[in-house]
Order: sequence, then C-alpha cells, then structure tokens
Amino acid sequence: MSTYKVTVNKTSTFDLTDEDISKVNAEEISDHQYHLLQNSKSYHTEVALSDFNNKKYAVKVNNNTYQVSIANALDMQIAAMGFSIGSSKQVNAIKAPMPGLLLDIHVKVDQEVKEDDPLLILEAMKMENVILSPRDGIIKSITASKGDAVDKGQLLIEFA
Repeated sequence: MSTYKVTVNKTSTFDLTDEDISKVNAEEISDHQYHLLQNSKSYHTEVALSDFNNKKYAVKVNNNTYQVSIANALDMQIAAMGFSIGSSKQVNAIKAPMPGLLLDIHVKVDQEVKEDDPLLILEAMKMENVILSPRDGIIKSITASKGDAVDKGQLLIEFA
C-alpha cells in the first residue's frame, strides 16, 4: 500500500494511503473538475494549475484556492536520507541520495544552472530519478561519470 504526504498551503500536512483515497466519494465533472461528498457536505473542486513534475498543484475547493504538494514514498525516503534538509539556497554539493547507476549528466563544469534545472539522472530501485538543481549557481566540479555505479552519500556535483 502506498503512502503519500500531502501539504496544503505549506502549513497543514496529511498522510494518505491508497485506501484513504479510494474511500473518497468523488464524481468527475470534467477533465479538471470534481464533485466531492464528505460527511454529508458537498464540495465543488477544480485542479486550477498542475505542475506534475514537481508534484505541486493549485486546487480550488468551493472557490477557495489551496496550494497542494504531494510527496510519494520515494520523495519521503530521499528527504529522510537528508538530501533535502535545510535551506536549498545553502546547498553547495549534490550527493547521491541512494545507491544507483548514473544514467546521464545534463551539466558541464563552469555551466550556469538555475534552480530546478535537471542535473543528472540516477537509476535506483528500478526507477529513473531526475536530480534537480537546488539553487541557482555555477557547476564547480563533477566527480562521477555517466555509467558509474554510485554509493549513497557519494559526492556527485559541487557548486562554485
């Protein structure tokens, strides 16, 4: 059974399972609109904006808009490994969040990158994980090569 951590407006967090989601009484009205019934109350909902890659959504519920982010088991595991601890603006190095195979490197030394630019692709647990830049910066060094097997915590990229 999958578990998801749902954060609303960066202030409220809920843990939901597949079972919880299957119990929601929802009727699809159109591609992005739903009618929900919860505790005898009716809710009109609409997915107003979706950023599927970053798992962030703007959801309207009875004309109130909420910013929602969803973390799956892998996202939570990466956070638990310390990959996303602290302010992303202070990150000066990218380390492998888990053991895996480096499938591709999208950057070069001295290249300028923006926050959320893809840096590399790490295959781990039979899944391809795109590692994004945590901040704007310049690539100082790349310590691994495409095709390398990497260990958890191994230095991959340093920022200048």
